[in-house]
Amino acid sequence: MTDSRLALLLKLLEQAYDARTWHGPNLRGALRGVDVETALWRPQPGRHNIWELTLHCAYWKHRVSRGLRGEESGGEFPRKPANFPAIPQAPTAKAWKEDLRLLQACHLELRQAVAGLNPEDLERTSGRWTLADQALGVANHDIYHAGQIRLLRRMKEDA
Repeated sequence: MTDSRLALLLKLLEQAYDARTWHGPNLRGALRGVDVETALWRPQPGRHNIWELTLHCAYWKHRVSRGLRGEESGGEFPRKPANFPAIPQAPTAKAWKEDLRLLQACHLELRQAVAGLNPEDLERTSGRWTLADQALGVANHDIYHAGQIRLLRRMKEDA
């Protein structure tokens, strides 16, 4: 039987990323229909664009997945640098779709890592945070950046 806390964490991860929610667009919904031009648009120099935020979310899903599985090394993220990986040198529609698939793959990896936990694992710490805190943090992270992405889309429309 699945612990209700694990079931809730899985539900929160899905709502924050892909499942229909009452609060509006989740991360995947915020990215739906974004084209390359919109993904690359910046409100001003030095500010993050949607593409960078997408890779940032993928990176943290991957990083937390590894921590939940107790992996401190190996399984490196395919893009550098850490935290805000660089967008491809040739930012094409094909490259954008590949990075959206990378985000999806990292989400599935995270979901599997959470589903593989035992209830007693939730209180185990990795660094400063419990595993439950980390999984919940990724869900919050998705919602936070979904809001930023929606705002960037509207700002570009008005620019």
